[in-house]
Amino acid sequence: MNRVGVLSDGEWARIEPLLPSSTGRCGHPFRDHRQVVEGMVYRLRVGMPWRDLPPEFGPWQTVWKRHRRFSRDGTLSQILAGLQAEADTARQATRDAGSASSS
Repeated sequence: MNRVGVLSDGEWARIEPLLPSSTGRCGHPFRDHRQVVEGMVYRLRVGMPWRDLPPEFGPWQTVWKRHRRFSRDGTLSQILAGLQAEADTARQATRDAGSASSS
C-alpha cells in the first residue's frame, strides 16, 4: 500500500493542524495520526468493514477507536468545518480576482 495514494502531503498539511495533540494526555501517546487518518479515509473510500483494513494503517482497532473518538469529541466536524472554510476563502479569492480583472 502506497500512503501517497491516500492523502497527498498537501492534503495532510491542511488536516494535521486540526488534529488534537497527545501532549499532556494520560496513557500511551497517540499512534501516528497520519497513518490512522489515512486508514479512516481508505476505509471510507473503499467501503470495507473495519476488520478488513490493510495492516499498513496499523491495527484496525486503533483506526476504529480513533474514528469513534474523533466523531464523538467533534474533531471530525472541526476538520470538515476548517476545510470548508478554507475552500470558501479560496473560492471567494478566485471570484474577487475574476471580477477585478473583468473591470
